[in-house]
Amino acid sequence: MTTQKTATGNPFFDFDVTKAFAHFDPAKYAGEFAKFADRYNVPGFDVTAVLEAQRRNVEALIAANQAATEGVQALAKRQSEIFQQSLDAGKKAFAKLGKAGSPQDTAANQAKIAKEVFEKAIANAGELTALVSKANAEAAEVITGRIAEGLDEIKEQAETLK
Repeated sequence: MTTQKTATGNPFFDFDVTKAFAHFDPAKYAGEFAKFADRYNVPGFDVTAVLEAQRRNVEALIAANQAATEGVQALAKRQSEIFQQSLDAGKKAFAKLGKAGSPQDTAANQAKIAKEVFEKAIANAGELTALVSKANAEAAEVITGRIAEGLDEIKEQAETLK
């Protein structure tokens, strides 16, 4: 198995959702659907409106996937930054411990460092949780918005059949 080099060195940062759907051809499926609908000749059934609705559904899915991907990228980037900050803080902490004089000073420094590490970990966890929540909300907003539009479209179609 070979891995491709990417601009950032991390394949998650360079992911393009549109490339994942490059093989998907809505026009091909639209043509097949139109042929199928023509065979049954349902009065008042607007094939073009249905195809347009499906096109918007696919666009919404792509937009939701893009939002989710961007959220994962932001999360991975921030986790990497937090990891680097933790390494730097660890180096500084070990340097301080080496300079402590008495056993009491060493114990006090260890307790202080442990408290700082714990507080920073809690803050980082909160920040990462907020990033995940934001990404989920953005993706869900796209999908729920499209569902609401789709239901309105169905209602309009049903009213034209009366």
